[in-house]
Amino acid sequence: MIEFGREICGRLDVAEGREWLVTNGIGGFAMGTVAGLLTRRYHGLLVAALKPPLGRTLLLAKLDDNVKYDGRQAALYTNRWADGALEREGVRFLERFHLQGTTPVWTFAVGDALLEKRVWMEPGHNTTYVHYRYCRGSRPLELYAKAVVNYRNYHHTTILNDWEPRIEAVDGGLRITMHDDATPFTLRCAPGQAWQDFTWYEDYFLSMEEARGQNDVVEDHIYVGVLGATLQVGETFTVVASTENDASPDGEAAFRRRVDHERKLLAKAARVSPPAPAQLVLAADQFVAHRPTAQEPDGRTIIAGYPWFSDWGRDTMVSLPGLTLATGRPEIAVRILRTYAAFVDQGMLPNRFPDEGETPEYNTVDASLWYFEALRAYLHRSFVSLRITDEENVILSETKNLLVAPEDEGLARELLPVLEEIVDWHCRGTRYNIHRDDADGLIYAGEEGIQLTWMDAKVDDRVITSRIGKPVEVNALWYNALRIMSALARRLGHDASSYETLAEKAQRGFSRFWSDALGHCYDVLDGPGGAAYEADSALRPNQILAVSLPYSPLNRQQQQAVVDICARHLLTSFGLRTLAPEQAGYIGSYVGDQKLRDGAYHQGTVWSWLIGPFATAHLRVYGDRRRARSYLAPLMQHLVDHGVGSVSEIFDGDAPFFPRGCTAQAWGVAELIRAWQQTAPADE
Repeated sequence: MIEFGREICGRLDVAEGREWLVTNGIGGFAMGTVAGLLTRRYHGLLVAALKPPLGRTLLLAKLDDNVKYDGRQAALYTNRWADGALEREGVRFLERFHLQGTTPVWTFAVGDALLEKRVWMEPGHNTTYVHYRYCRGSRPLELYAKAVVNYRNYHHTTILNDWEPRIEAVDGGLRITMHDDATPFTLRCAPGQAWQDFTWYEDYFLSMEEARGQNDVVEDHIYVGVLGATLQVGETFTVVASTENDASPDGEAAFRRRVDHERKLLAKAARVSPPAPAQLVLAADQFVAHRPTAQEPDGRTIIAGYPWFSDWGRDTMVSLPGLTLATGRPEIAVRILRTYAAFVDQGMLPNRFPDEGETPEYNTVDASLWYFEALRAYLHRSFVSLRITDEENVILSETKNLLVAPEDEGLARELLPVLEEIVDWHCRGTRYNIHRDDADGLIYAGEEGIQLTWMDAKVDDRVITSRIGKPVEVNALWYNALRIMSALARRLGHDASSYETLAEKAQRGFSRFWSDALGHCYDVLDGPGGAAYEADSALRPNQILAVSLPYSPLNRQQQQAVVDICARHLLTSFGLRTLAPEQAGYIGSYVGDQKLRDGAYHQGTVWSWLIGPFATAHLRVYGDRRRARSYLAPLMQHLVDHGVGSVSEIFDGDAPFFPRGCTAQAWGVAELIRAWQQTAPADE
């Protein structure tokens, strides 16, 4: 159990730096701090996905709880205002915080009275429950929750405007319609009463937005009324916020549904050997979201990260094995694979789906290549133990023939034409000058002003890490994809010779990446100046994929050299740096305004997801499962920090490696789970 006492809860500077997250499986979420303080524009009790999985809109910003007990009034909330004023009564009464599954639970002590508060969302619905239980006391306790609302895109902030919302009394609560084009939402309570009001609460100060160098660091919200009741010991009070008129205010029944949902997740995960850590299994589910399509009405996708990312093709494919297969949910993997197959266009998967549901963006060279690896991982799930043989010291999935269970052969045949289309487009050329160079069999990609790899930061029109040419990880993925195609075609009775020929040439061409003088791979070959262009010798982590992917184009000695140099220069407690500290341009802290942060994003900043490929590569080279797993331990300990119960997106490149970026990142969680299982000791 993740649990904090007053040593964390009573220290505002610490409690406001730990954030909780709950999600609803359709893209909506609720998020805040342990302290109850709004510090980001993304914090709120109901951020509804009005166009699932996107169209995310802040509706209920917060509930300011007040109690009256034995003649004493106590405010259980905390607010910080733009003029420097601080209402910190809430943390004075906060005795304990813990996660029950993914549900945050606060325990407030007022005299001898204890009041518990829980927040969760209804799976599949834009509905948030805030549930109170009067656990201990010697007198009745009066509880009043002041509702503070908004209606805006979750990326924006609101300053007092001319909204004239309709606030109507409904059975057990209030119905709010912010303007004529707005989706109405309700606030109901049980038991108790609701009293409506209308007042602008101005100048909430958002400290994390200031720290991120944003201009909008102050926000106004609307106080719409109070919901309250008088409780005896053992009684409960529930507030439910929902875009659905029929959302039940029965908090006890709703929480049983949430607990049952998470119990089923853990039961499925327990069938995988070795089982993933329970907290990570539950964290994994927070990123899985519905994305219905005409071809796949029950389609699924992966939200790349909370609080601000939508679903991204690359992140989804990297995350699929860890979030679904390693947690015992292969049926979700199938839905994701089918969903994305429908979006393949000119041999490319979407880079991302915009927040407002516009046309998908196809500016990525590697997402479609990761699709091959995601499918291979699914097809191999029943046959590969993910262990390294002591004798051969190779990944067991690196075999000539791809093993496909009879029940999966239909899916393999269904998706084979999609894979063939991807390979064909890459051979003849697709968007952004992505094409196979017939001279060496490698993939070239890129145009000025466009960044196609995962190192995708831009400042205005300037690409920070311009990687036009032949990036090392793209070609490792290309070789891996060709070997998968060859094996799959052979398994399904097709002619595999063309893919074998392409793979063999790509492997020979990949030898150009290796530099004996450097002792590692170049990062990019054949830049805008062609073959005469000086290869990029920067020491970056991208080459680790040439070792960690099932089909490696490097020989045994080269694999070991890559692992060793990444370990010495790039490895940190929480992942790999994006640039070695001794390299020109290294930036060790991810701080400042957006330009400064984007400039540091791939210039030394640590990415948590890279710990997975590193652990896999280390295991492949050295065959020592305990040692490989030891590299994962700090991230397991990190679960009590930043995004409580999840894995942060990035960390500073310099010690002590402060967590930055998204508090919950899909591929960070996914790769930690996958690598944790893969490195399991033989006696576990």
